[in-house]
Amino acid sequence: MKKNKHRGSNFDDFLKEEGIYEEVDSRATKRSIAIKLERLMKAQALSKSVMAERMKTSRTAVDRLLNANNTSVTLQTLERAARVVGRKLKIELVPG
Repeated sequence: MKKNKHRGSNFDDFLKEEGIYEEVDSRATKRSIAIKLERLMKAQALSKSVMAERMKTSRTAVDRLLNANNTSVTLQTLERAARVVGRKLKIELVPG
């Protein structure tokens, strides 16, 4: 009988062993932010074009911001987006 080397470990440990924890964590964080922004935009009836105009950026930039798979968004862009939907960006450093 072959023993499962991951039995008893948690999913984070598995991802770390596979060397993909940071990538998966970044994508999950970005997905969460994108979903929250989309919900806030919908609740306020903000189109992507209006959001872009208020952020003083392009609609393409808003598309990238709302794309859960694109993790290369700047803090400045996140802060502008948060302001447009009446929120404030909060980033924390927590134990890993």
